[in-house]
Amino acid sequence: FAPKLRGAVINLRGKFGPTVLGTDNIMMAAVLAEGTTVIEGAAQEPEVVDLANFLNEMGAKIEGAGTRRLIIEGVKELHGVEHDIIPDRIEAGTFLVAGAIAGREVTVKRVNPEHVRAVTDALARCGLPIDVKDDAISILPNGDASALELTTEPYPGFPTDMQAQMCALLSTTDGISVITENIFPQRYMHVAELKRMGAHVDLEGATAVIQGVDHLFGAPVMASDLRASAALVLAGLKADGITEVSRVYHIDRGYEHLDEKLSELGAQIERVKAE
Repeated sequence: FAPKLRGAVINLRGKFGPTVLGTDNIMMAAVLAEGTTVIEGAAQEPEVVDLANFLNEMGAKIEGAGTRRLIIEGVKELHGVEHDIIPDRIEAGTFLVAGAIAGREVTVKRVNPEHVRAVTDALARCGLPIDVKDDAISILPNGDASALELTTEPYPGFPTDMQAQMCALLSTTDGISVITENIFPQRYMHVAELKRMGAHVDLEGATAVIQGVDHLFGAPVMASDLRASAALVLAGLKADGITEVSRVYHIDRGYEHLDEKLSELGAQIERVKAE
């Protein structure tokens, strides 16, 4: 490895938008590098801002967090600090979609509503009633969901990490919905599994055309990644009969006790060992 790092100008602009982890990694390396590092085309996600705030509290010198241009002046050392990590906006959005799918009221507490605005705006455009308070968001029952056109974009646009969950919701929403995946155009591994449950989804390149159906049906399905597995669990909440999701270890990468939390909300869900 290099004995020491030196500051540089790094451009992270790409065809599918800025890279969040790329921004994080370069930012962490740059805080102890010699000289000044400039990151052009930096990601603006709340997680990047939170990391920059954390590093600054440790003695780093980072400017521009939350914009497309970061300026980082290297320091000799960092020191320990206590820091409260921001709430997980994707977990919050997943539980709001769970409430929308089940038609039940769900309140997510300790959430930053601004971080979840793209999701709550999408649910509101579906015709679902949303109540937003300072640090809590509720999705209310009795909303008649309607079809939606949705495009994933870098923050503050609609997050790619909520695309699969919205596919599950729109699968039983009246009308034709269209989702275009601009961040990871091939991120539709969940579609084949939703179709096993009776969903009517056609893929046209990076676009999913979803014809809402009256019912989904329980079926054995296989999780392929973190968000796809969550989407299949949510679809199972709506499906008639028993849905069995295998390879649920994917879920544990991004959700803590998802099955237990859904059970506390009234879902009939249990985790069993695969034979």
